[in-house]
Amino acid sequence: MIALWAVLGFALIALTPTLFARVTQNQTGNFLPPSYDSAAALRMAEERFGVDPDATTVTVLVARADGTPLGAADHERVAAEAAKLAGRRVVMPVKDGEPKFLLPDRSQTPRVAPAMTAPDRSFELLSVELTGNAADPGVQDVYRAFRDAARTQFSEAGMRTGFTGALADTVDDADANKTATTIGGVLVTGLIVLLNVLVFRSVLAAVLPLLAVAVIGGAASGAVAGAATLTGLKLDASTPGLINVVLLGIGIDYLLFLLFRFREHLRARPEQPAREAAAEVCARVGTAITSAALTIVAAFATLGVASFGQFRSLGPAIAVAVLVMLLGSLTLMPALLAAAGRKMFWPSRALRRAPREGSAARLGALVTRRPVAMLCASVALLAALAAGLIGIRMDYGQGDAGAKTAAAGTAAEISRALPAGVSDPTSVFVTADDGATLTTARLDGLARALGRVQGVGQVAPTVLNKDHRAARIDVYPTADPHSNEARDLASGPVRDAVARHTPVGTTAHVGGTPAIIADIATAVDHDLKVVFPVAAALIALILLLLLRSLLAPVVLMVSVSLGFAATLGAATLLFQHTLGRPGVSFTLPLVLFLFVVALGTDYNILISDRIREEMRRPGPGRAAVARAVRHTAPAVATAGLVLAASFASLATTPGSEQVAFAMALGIMLSALVLSLVLVPALAALLGRALWWPVRPRRTADPHPHPAPEPDRVTAY
Repeated sequence: MIALWAVLGFALIALTPTLFARVTQNQTGNFLPPSYDSAAALRMAEERFGVDPDATTVTVLVARADGTPLGAADHERVAAEAAKLAGRRVVMPVKDGEPKFLLPDRSQTPRVAPAMTAPDRSFELLSVELTGNAADPGVQDVYRAFRDAARTQFSEAGMRTGFTGALADTVDDADANKTATTIGGVLVTGLIVLLNVLVFRSVLAAVLPLLAVAVIGGAASGAVAGAATLTGLKLDASTPGLINVVLLGIGIDYLLFLLFRFREHLRARPEQPAREAAAEVCARVGTAITSAALTIVAAFATLGVASFGQFRSLGPAIAVAVLVMLLGSLTLMPALLAAAGRKMFWPSRALRRAPREGSAARLGALVTRRPVAMLCASVALLAALAAGLIGIRMDYGQGDAGAKTAAAGTAAEISRALPAGVSDPTSVFVTADDGATLTTARLDGLARALGRVQGVGQVAPTVLNKDHRAARIDVYPTADPHSNEARDLASGPVRDAVARHTPVGTTAHVGGTPAIIADIATAVDHDLKVVFPVAAALIALILLLLLRSLLAPVVLMVSVSLGFAATLGAATLLFQHTLGRPGVSFTLPLVLFLFVVALGTDYNILISDRIREEMRRPGPGRAAVARAVRHTAPAVATAGLVLAASFASLATTPGSEQVAFAMALGIMLSALVLSLVLVPALAALLGRALWWPVRPRRTADPHPHPAPEPDRVTAY
């Protein structure tokens, strides 16, 4: 089994970059349903004007190095240098040690065309078209090579250059945060290893989960890319990175659950063969792990009903990855436990003595001794954080006005002489319904109406396609194309002007980045109303089947709902009310609901399953809850810290700060407050009635837990 996973994992790790390159969709607007206005505009741009749907545009600013205005000779020189760049193929550089034959080759010849000259002739703009997604590392490397070549070439001609656009912004942000990203990854890995060393006192137990998750995660990513290739499903470029973070967190969670239970089992049965112990542990814990994984799968499967294609493709992708991780947790990890046996915890001597009383035992005793006080304290904390939801606003902007990158500086320089939208215009596409030809004179009224819209800085001359059956009018807003202002302008006044002044017998659609963002906002608002209740119903059904109780699933669902509200409220308090952001990211509520509710339910399932198991033993219900907390708290706390650290590492990715903070906080609340305080306190109050109508039957314990040593107290 170990050999099978090793071969499968490393083979798919090698093939994954190529497979993902084939199933990545570059234009975010292509994820919108065809009925949306901007989606229709995209189709017209492709069909009538030959726009490459995979293209990404970079705007190049060219000015004299001495700062004087451009003359006629300068314009000729710029045109000549641009022609050289347009005729030269940009080869994707291969870093040392990278297997070139396994990487998708993004080498290409860019399309370079003159765009506009500043009114004061201080600079000229060139439009450079590259093929590929701005988030693709290969495309980013090609852009870096082109940027460096263009900068050198124009510098030799006495010119200075600046670069802006989505790809330039992404690369500048990535370069600026490269060190932080590397350090963040090292710190997360170090934290995981350190936590495991402190808990298990064993190097093998500390490193093995990371290696196992890496192998299973590689197989899972390959399975996702392969499934997308076979089904024709298109994924967003950010999906692979998100899958890696999710798999790292939940994979180590599941392996830690098995390791903790394996160690507990070996302590209680020192005479039992290790392979037999591994089989029993995996059979017992496997039920809870399977239910936890299926909860995540069910939650993300609900994204299949979303109208926004990026969500609709993300759901199956994460579901497939989690299923592969579940399979690996139930096969590879048991094989590793069976092969290593008691050497898994070498050189620790913890298996030779009974577990000592520690903080976990004290927590269990406190929760069961004062359940009402602990319940009120946890609810008060969650309610205080949830109060941040008052006045919450959604932020649909994608730009960072405070960015200090070179691309942002170039955009600011352009906006001082030209409308900010010249590098990414809002475009109005017009077609004749009867198939007749169009003329610019027929569309002059529409162009003039667009020019009168407040917030529009300039309207470009009308452009007709080759057969004169379609036209494009570019509108340059004064606001940043990725800002809320540009979005509101495109979805409101611009579309209103188009609706009122489109000539009879023609149809018009508004496209461009601001219009796409506006339509995505509408689609996401619709999906929030659909996905939330469907996901909650599926999770409740899984809990019902697992726990075989009507009351326990209600308790767990209420607790995770409180955790979700508290997490979103805390994010609103920090980013909107404290840091003064326009609001929280419009995707945060949905992503947070799916991850925090689904992943947080994992810990609730683990503690609930252990509480029910302990309640089958003789004795009062509160003692059973105390034992369950004592044995489960170390696993839940460690797993929660690992998963929170995994999500916190996203903070080094530009634009992901809100997601990183909210996910890390949500997981910590789920693990430390909900699973270890709120749910056990309710279980202590309700006793065996928690499992109504099928209460756990009391049975004699054939393998009683060894008595703790009360004379020594250490952290457990």
